[in-house]
Amino acid sequence: MLVLSGGTGTPKLLDGLRNILPEEEINVVVNTAEDMWVSGNLVTPDIDTVLYMFAGKLDTTKWWGIKNDTFMTYEALGSLGHDEIMRLGDQDRATNIMRSDLLRAGRSLTEATQELARVLGIRAKVLPMSDDVVRTMVTTPAGKIHFQEFWVREHGKPDVLEVVQEGIEKASIAPAVLQALENEDCVLIGPSNPITSIGPILALQGMKELLKKKTVIAVSPIIGKEPVSGPAGKLMAARGLEVSSAGVVDCYKDILDIMILDERDEYGISVLKNTKCKILIADTIMKDVGKSTALARIVMDAFEC
Repeated sequence: MLVLSGGTGTPKLLDGLRNILPEEEINVVVNTAEDMWVSGNLVTPDIDTVLYMFAGKLDTTKWWGIKNDTFMTYEALGSLGHDEIMRLGDQDRATNIMRSDLLRAGRSLTEATQELARVLGIRAKVLPMSDDVVRTMVTTPAGKIHFQEFWVREHGKPDVLEVVQEGIEKASIAPAVLQALENEDCVLIGPSNPITSIGPILALQGMKELLKKKTVIAVSPIIGKEPVSGPAGKLMAARGLEVSSAGVVDCYKDILDIMILDERDEYGISVLKNTKCKILIADTIMKDVGKSTALARIVMDAFEC
């Protein structure tokens, strides 16, 4: 099984999927376009959420960071007048330092991620989408800012005029991802932001052509005309897409075989009843691991592989 993931909704589904499949059979291709250097170290939010989830360290009250982490370094930096964009925990920062030292030593992001997975005892394959640098930039009325500045510092409040992934034209699919794609016929697009989480993965040169040869199932992150969480609504609107499951289908239309809608999504069910891809209805609100596992079983039954 190969899963395309961002940092919130999809890890919840992965938490259920690992109750059905052996972890070593799960390959997760993770968005890296939201990565950012903070205080001299590379923070990879989406990768780390997936790593911490598989390692049993994730703070699942927030779905980011390490549970019971402390913030002494962050607070000390603040007392010195050094304002970090992200509130990084001390254990989380240790991950960032190790990754960054590996990169400075000449290792690729894939190699650094594999080493972190090894020391954390993770059997699933957690794969950065690319070893090249891609940055999601958001244009607001006040100017262009990094996605993390928009979402973390500005709390997603500014109006969004444009969303672009800088560097995506030159970025290559990571070799480890290409190898995983060769070995998998079934691809799951998790319920992550279709613009800033899944969009960069699909925008890599050659990715859509490869996925057209696979059976692709997506879980919608939209119910009605509102995202389940996060800024997907503003970002989809900035791309000229309807904020609905129909808009998500438009994002994935070239590769999508099956879309899973939430049972509460009356609008999406009505609008998509005559769409070319197959529509399945399920409870997609993963309030606990039991709900996540139930949804994962529906996905696996739909794949029949």
